[in-house]
Amino acid sequence: MQLDAKSLLPARIAVTGGAGFLGSHLCDLLLAQGHEVLCIDNFYTGTRRNIEHLLGHPRFELMRHDVTFPFYIEVDALYNLACPASPVHYQFDPVQTTKTSVIGAINALGLAKRLKVPILQASTSEIYGDPQEHPQTEAYWGNVNTIGPRACYDEGKRCAETLFFDYHRQHALQIKVARIFNTYGPRMHPNDGRVVSNFVVQALTGQDITLFGDGSQTRSFCYVDDLVAGLEALMTSPDDVTGPVNLGNPEEFTIAELAGEVLDLVGGSSKLVRKPLPQDDPRQRRPDISRARDQLGWAPSVPLREGLRKTIAYFEGLLAEKGRRGA
Repeated sequence: MQLDAKSLLPARIAVTGGAGFLGSHLCDLLLAQGHEVLCIDNFYTGTRRNIEHLLGHPRFELMRHDVTFPFYIEVDALYNLACPASPVHYQFDPVQTTKTSVIGAINALGLAKRLKVPILQASTSEIYGDPQEHPQTEAYWGNVNTIGPRACYDEGKRCAETLFFDYHRQHALQIKVARIFNTYGPRMHPNDGRVVSNFVVQALTGQDITLFGDGSQTRSFCYVDDLVAGLEALMTSPDDVTGPVNLGNPEEFTIAELAGEVLDLVGGSSKLVRKPLPQDDPRQRRPDISRARDQLGWAPSVPLREGLRKTIAYFEGLLAEKGRRGA
Protein backbone atom coordinates (compact mmCIF):
# COMPACT_ATOMS: atom_id res chain seq x y z
CA MET A 1 0.00 0.00 0.00
CA GLN A 2 1.34 3.40 -0.99
CA LEU A 3 0.59 6.25 1.38
CA ASP A 4 -1.13 8.78 -0.82
CA ALA A 5 -1.71 12.26 0.56
CA LYS A 6 -5.07 12.60 -1.22
CA SER A 7 -6.69 9.16 -1.18
CA LEU A 8 -5.96 8.45 2.47
CA LEU A 9 -7.00 11.77 3.96
CA PRO A 10 -7.44 11.99 6.82
CA ALA A 11 -4.71 9.40 7.43
CA ARG A 12 -3.58 8.76 10.99
CA ILE A 13 0.21 9.03 11.09
CA ALA A 14 2.55 8.38 14.02
CA VAL A 15 5.84 10.25 14.42
CA THR A 16 8.22 8.83 17.02
CA GLY A 17 10.51 11.57 18.27
CA GLY A 18 7.76 13.98 17.26
CA ALA A 19 8.65 16.60 19.90
CA GLY A 20 12.23 16.85 18.64
CA PHE A 21 13.75 19.34 16.23
CA LEU A 22 12.92 17.46 13.02
CA GLY A 23 9.90 15.63 14.40
CA SER A 24 8.02 18.76 15.41
CA HIS A 25 8.46 20.30 11.96
CA LEU A 26 7.28 17.05 10.38
CA CYS A 27 4.19 17.11 12.62
CA ASP A 28 3.51 20.67 11.39
CA LEU A 29 3.75 19.58 7.74
CA LEU A 30 1.52 16.51 8.15
CA LEU A 31 -1.15 18.49 10.00
CA ALA A 32 -1.06 21.17 7.30
CA GLN A 33 -1.78 18.42 4.75
CA GLY A 34 -4.89 17.39 6.67
CA HIS A 35 -3.61 14.26 8.40
CA GLU A 36 -4.18 13.20 11.99
CA VAL A 37 -0.85 13.07 13.84
CA LEU A 38 0.14 11.01 16.85
CA CYS A 39 3.37 12.40 18.32
CA ILE A 40 5.31 9.86 20.40
CA ASP A 41 8.20 11.17 22.50
CA ASN A 42 9.81 10.57 25.90
CA PHE A 43 11.22 14.14 26.01
CA TYR A 44 14.81 12.98 26.43
CA THR A 45 15.96 15.55 23.87
CA GLY A 46 12.61 16.69 22.49
CA THR A 47 10.82 19.48 24.32
CA ARG A 48 7.23 20.36 25.01
CA ARG A 49 8.00 23.84 23.73
CA ASN A 50 8.50 22.44 20.20
CA ILE A 51 4.92 21.14 20.01
CA GLU A 52 3.20 23.55 22.41
CA HIS A 53 1.49 25.32 19.52
CA LEU A 54 -0.07 22.00 18.45
CA LEU A 55 -1.48 20.82 21.79
CA GLY A 56 -4.93 22.28 21.15
CA HIS A 57 -5.10 21.11 17.53
CA PRO A 58 -8.10 18.77 16.96
CA ARG A 59 -6.02 16.37 14.81
CA PHE A 60 -2.93 16.27 17.04
CA GLU A 61 -2.34 13.82 19.87
CA LEU A 62 0.67 13.51 22.18
CA MET A 63 1.79 10.20 23.67
CA ARG A 64 4.64 10.27 26.17
CA HIS A 65 6.50 7.01 25.63
CA ASP A 66 9.99 5.52 25.30
CA VAL A 67 10.27 3.53 22.06
CA THR A 68 12.60 1.00 23.69
CA PHE A 69 9.38 -0.37 25.19
CA PRO A 70 6.65 -1.78 22.90
CA PHE A 71 3.78 0.51 21.98
CA TYR A 72 0.34 -0.46 20.75
CA ILE A 73 -1.43 2.02 18.50
CA GLU A 74 -3.53 2.01 15.32
CA VAL A 75 -2.12 4.14 12.49
CA ASP A 76 -1.90 4.23 8.69
CA ALA A 77 1.81 5.05 8.53
CA LEU A 78 4.76 5.49 10.85
CA TYR A 79 7.79 7.81 10.78
CA ASN A 80 10.54 6.55 13.11
CA LEU A 81 12.59 9.59 14.15
CA ALA A 82 13.23 8.72 17.79
CA CYS A 83 16.91 9.00 18.76
CA PRO A 84 19.17 11.74 20.10
CA ALA A 85 21.02 13.10 17.08
CA SER A 86 23.72 15.43 18.39
CA PRO A 87 27.06 14.17 19.80
CA VAL A 88 26.50 15.92 23.14
CA HIS A 89 23.21 14.11 23.64
CA TYR A 90 23.92 10.71 22.13
CA GLN A 91 27.26 10.37 23.92
CA PHE A 92 25.76 11.28 27.31
CA ASP A 93 24.18 7.82 27.60
CA PRO A 94 25.67 5.79 24.74
CA VAL A 95 24.10 2.49 25.80
CA GLN A 96 20.64 4.05 25.78
CA THR A 97 21.40 5.63 22.39
CA THR A 98 22.12 2.22 20.89
CA LYS A 99 19.02 0.77 22.54
CA THR A 100 16.88 3.56 21.11
CA SER A 101 18.18 2.96 17.58
CA VAL A 102 18.04 -0.84 17.65
CA ILE A 103 15.28 -1.83 20.08
CA GLY A 104 13.25 1.21 19.03
CA ALA A 105 13.50 0.09 15.41
CA ILE A 106 12.46 -3.47 16.33
CA ASN A 107 9.40 -2.18 18.20
CA ALA A 108 8.42 0.20 15.40
CA LEU A 109 8.93 -2.46 12.72
CA GLY A 110 6.92 -5.01 14.69
CA LEU A 111 4.06 -2.54 14.92
CA ALA A 112 4.21 -1.73 11.19
CA LYS A 113 4.29 -5.46 10.39
CA ARG A 114 1.18 -6.12 12.50
CA LEU A 115 -0.69 -3.18 11.00
CA LYS A 116 0.64 -3.76 7.45
CA VAL A 117 1.48 -0.06 7.05
CA PRO A 118 4.46 1.78 5.54
CA ILE A 119 7.25 2.84 7.87
CA LEU A 120 10.06 5.37 7.34
CA GLN A 121 13.37 5.25 9.15
CA ALA A 122 15.25 8.47 9.82
CA SER A 123 18.77 7.21 9.26
CA THR A 124 21.80 9.47 9.05
CA SER A 125 24.85 10.50 7.08
CA GLU A 126 26.81 9.34 10.12
CA ILE A 127 26.53 5.79 8.78
CA TYR A 128 29.22 6.88 6.28
CA GLY A 129 31.59 7.66 9.17
CA ASP A 130 34.70 9.61 8.14
CA PRO A 131 34.15 9.01 4.44
CA GLN A 132 36.87 8.11 1.97
CA GLU A 133 34.43 8.72 -0.89
CA HIS A 134 33.34 12.26 -1.70
CA PRO A 135 30.58 13.20 -2.22
CA GLN A 136 28.81 10.30 -0.54
CA THR A 137 26.45 8.15 -2.62
CA GLU A 138 24.04 5.63 -1.15
CA ALA A 139 26.19 2.83 -2.58
CA TYR A 140 29.12 3.79 -0.32
CA TRP A 141 29.48 1.39 2.64
CA GLY A 142 31.21 3.87 4.92
CA ASN A 143 34.31 4.14 7.09
CA VAL A 144 33.13 3.85 10.69
CA ASN A 145 35.08 3.26 13.89
CA THR A 146 32.96 0.58 15.55
CA ILE A 147 34.45 1.14 19.03
CA GLY A 148 34.84 4.92 19.10
CA PRO A 149 32.78 7.45 21.09
CA ARG A 150 30.48 8.12 18.12
CA ALA A 151 29.81 4.43 17.43
CA CYS A 152 26.73 4.25 19.67
CA TYR A 153 24.95 6.47 17.16
CA ASP A 154 26.70 5.44 13.94
CA GLU A 155 26.44 1.70 14.52
CA GLY A 156 22.98 1.92 16.08
CA LYS A 157 21.68 3.60 12.94
CA ARG A 158 23.53 1.13 10.69
CA CYS A 159 21.95 -1.78 12.57
CA ALA A 160 18.53 -0.14 12.28
CA GLU A 161 18.96 0.04 8.50
CA THR A 162 19.83 -3.68 8.49
CA LEU A 163 16.66 -4.45 10.44
CA PHE A 164 14.51 -2.40 8.08
CA PHE A 165 15.77 -4.19 5.00
CA ASP A 166 15.53 -7.61 6.66
CA TYR A 167 11.89 -6.92 7.58
CA HIS A 168 11.34 -5.83 3.98
CA ARG A 169 12.86 -8.99 2.54
CA GLN A 170 11.51 -11.43 5.13
CA HIS A 171 8.05 -9.98 5.75
CA ALA A 172 7.41 -7.90 2.60
CA LEU A 173 7.09 -4.83 4.81
CA GLN A 174 6.88 -1.53 2.96
CA ILE A 175 9.89 0.46 4.15
CA LYS A 176 11.50 3.82 3.42
CA VAL A 177 15.01 4.71 4.62
CA ALA A 178 16.26 8.31 4.56
CA ARG A 179 19.90 9.15 5.24
CA ILE A 180 19.72 12.64 6.71
CA PHE A 181 22.66 15.03 6.40
CA ASN A 182 23.31 18.10 8.59
CA THR A 183 20.03 19.93 9.11
CA TYR A 184 19.46 23.22 10.90
CA GLY A 185 16.71 25.71 11.66
CA PRO A 186 14.30 26.90 14.37
CA ARG A 187 13.72 24.54 17.33
CA MET A 188 17.28 23.23 17.40
CA HIS A 189 18.30 22.68 21.01
CA PRO A 190 20.53 25.60 22.09
CA ASN A 191 22.92 23.26 23.91
CA ASP A 192 23.02 20.35 21.50
CA GLY A 193 26.66 20.90 20.53
CA ARG A 194 25.92 21.05 16.80
CA VAL A 195 27.90 23.54 14.82
CA VAL A 196 25.08 25.85 13.65
CA SER A 197 23.43 26.19 17.07
CA ASN A 198 26.85 26.54 18.73
CA PHE A 199 27.96 29.35 16.45
CA VAL A 200 24.65 31.21 16.55
CA VAL A 201 24.27 31.09 20.35
CA GLN A 202 27.91 32.04 20.91
CA ALA A 203 27.65 34.99 18.52
CA LEU A 204 24.36 36.22 19.98
CA THR A 205 25.70 36.08 23.55
CA GLY A 206 29.02 37.74 22.69
CA GLN A 207 31.10 34.63 23.39
CA ASP A 208 34.08 33.57 21.33
CA ILE A 209 33.23 31.22 18.45
CA THR A 210 34.64 27.75 19.13
CA LEU A 211 36.25 26.36 15.99
CA PHE A 212 37.36 22.74 16.28
CA GLY A 213 40.46 21.95 14.25
CA ASP A 214 41.60 24.45 11.63
CA GLY A 215 38.07 24.95 10.28
CA SER A 216 38.84 23.36 6.91
CA GLN A 217 36.56 20.36 7.50
CA THR A 218 33.41 20.62 5.39
CA ARG A 219 29.71 20.08 5.89
CA SER A 220 26.52 20.60 3.91
CA PHE A 221 23.66 22.37 5.66
CA CYS A 222 20.02 21.68 4.81
CA TYR A 223 17.26 23.94 6.13
CA VAL A 224 14.66 22.04 8.15
CA ASP A 225 11.67 22.89 5.90
CA ASP A 226 13.48 21.38 2.92
CA LEU A 227 14.42 18.28 4.89
CA VAL A 228 10.94 17.42 6.19
CA ALA A 229 9.54 17.96 2.68
CA GLY A 230 12.06 15.33 1.55
CA LEU A 231 10.90 12.91 4.24
CA GLU A 232 7.28 13.35 3.16
CA ALA A 233 8.22 12.92 -0.51
CA LEU A 234 9.99 9.66 0.32
CA MET A 235 7.07 8.33 2.39
CA THR A 236 4.58 9.05 -0.42
CA SER A 237 6.84 7.70 -3.19
CA PRO A 238 5.96 4.48 -5.07
CA ASP A 239 6.16 1.22 -3.13
CA ASP A 240 9.31 0.07 -4.95
CA VAL A 241 11.25 3.13 -3.74
CA THR A 242 12.69 1.85 -0.47
CA GLY A 243 15.90 3.85 -0.23
CA PRO A 244 18.27 4.40 1.28
CA VAL A 245 17.97 7.92 -0.08
CA ASN A 246 20.33 10.76 0.85
CA LEU A 247 18.48 13.88 1.99
CA GLY A 248 20.59 16.98 2.44
CA ASN A 249 21.90 20.07 0.72
CA PRO A 250 24.72 19.30 -1.75
CA GLU A 251 26.27 22.76 -1.31
CA GLU A 252 29.48 22.35 0.68
CA PHE A 253 30.97 24.84 3.14
CA THR A 254 33.98 24.74 5.39
CA ILE A 255 33.27 25.19 9.09
CA ALA A 256 35.31 28.40 8.95
CA GLU A 257 33.05 29.70 6.16
CA LEU A 258 29.99 28.91 8.26
CA ALA A 259 31.47 30.81 11.20
CA GLY A 260 32.08 33.78 8.92
CA GLU A 261 28.47 33.76 7.69
CA VAL A 262 27.09 33.66 11.24
CA LEU A 263 29.36 36.47 12.42
CA ASP A 264 28.43 38.58 9.40
CA LEU A 265 24.70 38.14 10.07
CA VAL A 266 24.84 38.56 13.86
CA GLY A 267 27.55 41.19 14.09
CA GLY A 268 29.21 41.82 17.45
CA SER A 269 32.76 41.31 18.56
CA SER A 270 33.05 37.53 18.88
CA LYS A 271 36.44 36.11 17.95
CA LEU A 272 37.37 32.68 16.60
CA VAL A 273 39.00 30.35 19.14
CA ARG A 274 40.47 27.07 17.92
CA LYS A 275 40.27 23.81 19.86
CA PRO A 276 41.41 20.25 19.05
CA LEU A 277 39.21 18.28 16.67
CA PRO A 278 37.05 15.65 18.47
CA GLN A 279 37.86 11.98 17.89
CA ASP A 280 36.43 10.51 14.67
CA ASP A 281 35.01 13.86 13.55
CA PRO A 282 34.50 13.57 9.77
CA ARG A 283 36.80 15.68 7.62
CA GLN A 284 34.25 16.15 4.85
CA ARG A 285 30.57 15.50 4.37
CA ARG A 286 28.45 16.21 1.30
CA PRO A 287 25.55 14.22 -0.08
CA ASP A 288 25.11 13.08 -3.63
CA ILE A 289 21.34 13.62 -3.97
CA SER A 290 20.94 12.24 -7.51
CA ARG A 291 18.69 9.45 -6.21
CA ALA A 292 16.43 11.93 -4.38
CA ARG A 293 16.17 14.11 -7.49
CA ASP A 294 15.40 11.17 -9.78
CA GLN A 295 13.11 9.09 -7.56
CA LEU A 296 11.41 11.77 -5.45
CA GLY A 297 11.67 14.90 -7.57
CA TRP A 298 13.16 16.51 -4.46
CA ALA A 299 15.95 19.02 -3.99
CA PRO A 300 16.51 21.67 -1.30
CA SER A 301 15.68 25.28 -2.19
CA VAL A 302 16.58 27.41 0.86
CA PRO A 303 20.02 29.05 0.58
CA LEU A 304 22.28 28.89 3.65
CA ARG A 305 22.18 32.63 4.33
CA GLU A 306 18.37 32.74 4.24
CA GLY A 307 18.09 29.71 6.52
CA LEU A 308 20.63 31.18 8.94
CA ARG A 309 18.60 34.40 9.20
CA LYS A 310 15.53 32.42 10.27
CA THR A 311 17.56 30.33 12.68
CA ILE A 312 19.21 33.39 14.24
CA ALA A 313 15.79 35.04 14.67
CA TYR A 314 14.55 31.94 16.51
CA PHE A 315 17.50 31.89 18.89
CA GLU A 316 17.18 35.64 19.48
CA GLY A 317 13.61 35.06 20.63
CA LEU A 318 14.65 32.10 22.77
CA LEU A 319 17.41 34.07 24.51
CA ALA A 320 15.12 37.07 25.02
CA GLU A 321 12.49 34.84 26.62
CA LYS A 322 15.13 33.28 28.87
CA GLY A 323 16.28 36.77 29.86
CA ARG A 324 12.73 37.79 30.79
CA ARG A 325 12.26 34.70 32.92
CA GLY A 326 15.55 35.34 34.67
CA ALA A 327 14.75 39.00 35.35
